[in-house]
Amino acid sequence: MNVSRLLGGAALAVLAGSLMPDSAFAQDGSQPAAESQDDDEKSDDEQRANDILVTGEIFFRNRTADPNPVLSYDLEYFQKFEPVSVGEMLKRVPGVTFTSDVLEYDQPQFRGLPPGYTQVLINGRRAPGGEADRSFFVDRIPAELVERIEIVRAPRADQPSEGAAGTLNIVTKESTSFEGGFVKAGALVNARDGGTRPSGAIAYAGHINDSTDVWGALNYQKRRNPKKKVSYRFDDTPVTDDKRFPDGLNSKYVSDPSFNNFEAQDDTRDGSDLSGSAEISTRFGDGGHFRLGGFFVDTDRNEDETSRTTEMDDGELAFDGVETQHEEIDQQTYAVTGDALIPLGNLKLGIAGGWNAYRDHTDALASEGDEEDLSDLALNEIESTRIKDDEFTGTIFLRYGDSGPFKVKGGIDLLSKKRTGSNSVLDVEDDETETDPAATFTIKEKRYDPYLRLTFEPSSEVSIDAGLRYEITDRDVTGVDGTASYNTSQLNPSLHLRYAPTARDQFRASVARTVRRPDYDLISPYEQPENPGDDDTTTGNPSLRNEQAWGVDVGYERRLGAKGIVGVNFFYRDIKDLIELVSQGGNEDGGQDFTPGNIGDGQTWGVEVDFSTPINVFAFGETGLFANYTYLDSKTTDPFTGEKRRFNNQPHHIYNVGFIQNVAPADVSFGATISGRSSAFESNLDETVNLSYDPDLEAFVEKRIGKHLVVRLSAQNLLDRVKKENFNKWDGDSVEEILANRAAGDLDEYEIEREHSGPLFQATLRAAF
Repeated sequence: MNVSRLLGGAALAVLAGSLMPDSAFAQDGSQPAAESQDDDEKSDDEQRANDILVTGEIFFRNRTADPNPVLSYDLEYFQKFEPVSVGEMLKRVPGVTFTSDVLEYDQPQFRGLPPGYTQVLINGRRAPGGEADRSFFVDRIPAELVERIEIVRAPRADQPSEGAAGTLNIVTKESTSFEGGFVKAGALVNARDGGTRPSGAIAYAGHINDSTDVWGALNYQKRRNPKKKVSYRFDDTPVTDDKRFPDGLNSKYVSDPSFNNFEAQDDTRDGSDLSGSAEISTRFGDGGHFRLGGFFVDTDRNEDETSRTTEMDDGELAFDGVETQHEEIDQQTYAVTGDALIPLGNLKLGIAGGWNAYRDHTDALASEGDEEDLSDLALNEIESTRIKDDEFTGTIFLRYGDSGPFKVKGGIDLLSKKRTGSNSVLDVEDDETETDPAATFTIKEKRYDPYLRLTFEPSSEVSIDAGLRYEITDRDVTGVDGTASYNTSQLNPSLHLRYAPTARDQFRASVARTVRRPDYDLISPYEQPENPGDDDTTTGNPSLRNEQAWGVDVGYERRLGAKGIVGVNFFYRDIKDLIELVSQGGNEDGGQDFTPGNIGDGQTWGVEVDFSTPINVFAFGETGLFANYTYLDSKTTDPFTGEKRRFNNQPHHIYNVGFIQNVAPADVSFGATISGRSSAFESNLDETVNLSYDPDLEAFVEKRIGKHLVVRLSAQNLLDRVKKENFNKWDGDSVEEILANRAAGDLDEYEIEREHSGPLFQATLRAAF
């Protein structure tokens, strides 16, 4: 690949980097943000920008002193592989997987559970997103914004209790972490179509005076992901070996006796992310401070899909039709936050508040035609989706005993939320617009969460942290059929023990209760026809209770040498009040009426192992080794068949293995990492899915030029991994008929789908000052 061509295609644009810490999680990983800077002087961890960006040093996972189990990774742990977003960073973290398309890392699944079980915070503050299950697309947060990410396996009392599978806390850069600035220019090239997309960033952290610091950053990133997808559909299970399918129609598979049709799809996602952040902080008195900051992320993306179908007609292949869909996606995330820590003698008063917002404006245009020529397509329908989400948050607390073995912290977290959504479909031919009641709603929610946290640290070897968090929720949901209110309260205890018998060893044990709140569409009081079967109806239930989980984590961690670390953690979650559809009896159309209810339970368990350490194999430079492995299992009851099964799409195994080699005399480093997961199974009413992925190989090489410049070439998806899905589909006019066909093995359709995208190359130039 021509490096000069890549660098020449790069455009230094403008974008961003840093968010404001919040009241629940701290900048140091152990104290809430409003209390994260207790000293009058700057942090001892402050470094010059070039000491972080232009260095041959290999970075490893941090070792934290938190009483609860937290894994902490600085951006530098990932930086040499040049991740574009937080999603790409998470590929190298234990226990995290995705079920996205190839080269898409949007909704993280901690411990293999569905995305709604993972809580995503930005500086300890909830990040509202566009999904009905309250999940957040982490691929919208550029890696340039991040100082570190934290994987919180079990929360303390002063941290939000959501996240039954765990919590991702994204800590953004801020003014006290380093001094100086940097600029970045880069370009991404996808090997499939050669399209080049530029990226750029600029950031600066400095001091106005001895007590006041400032930070500002802008980041711009264009992204393009052209994918190929093929689907072979059969009337029954095919006899053909389906391990490898070509991009195009192949006579080998057409000759299968049960072959029905073939679909070839081009799917290209092309867009840009513009983000920015700023912060000003000042210190006063004996450990007091005030901080004000904010950030934004603006995403513009076009998604274009073209599908051509060929079917078997009287023993002959015939072109069946072509469909296209063009989506214009416009999304914004905003945050403005402020916090203060005020010394009051032996007490410290913390105050924080903020506004978080999410906007989604999406239009999808669908066209279809009978000829392969796309110029003959007729616009069929236009679907418009709008989401507006605003959250106002606040906290106040008192803390006592910072310098003693016994610490007390009491406070309250407040939240006021309003979320509105609408969806409409314009039938172009009939010139009629139909509003979807499932997506037309207003949700107003208020939360009042008082908490008390007690910490006892008789020595540096032992800490005991116990607490209670009482979450009170008032919720009003307005749908097309009226308004319904729901009030609930729940006490969430937590207990964390940490024992460090030596400077190298530490043990942790935690017990905590967490919650998962119902999906937005399940609590909207509307009737949805033809769901889940053709003659069935499903009506939302505003009275749904939160799912609750008791969790246990037991872990051991040992320091290896000066920087290395190895850790093992066993976990167990007992989840109650799982939300499933419940039949309310038959209806006049011959189907059944359903409503979601809290009827199920489930358990999940596993072990997580991670290892990273430097070794000295070669005389010319340090070698860094990295590996993690997670084993997962679970048990729940299928809501339709009544059979025991695992949670949907949970793999048994997730792994990542890699190395980084530093060649000190040449100021060069290179490395590679390979990651993967085992197959998974998903069971729905009318279909089951077997999902698997090929392994993913990444690599990089960098050259440092003096003390201020570094040039880096990186590559993803070098093995051109394939996403493989096999579908068993059953048909029927009602739930009973579908289940009867399923029990008898009477397939309506068997589909084999394969998708891949091609390697992705990136060239980056960074300059620190």
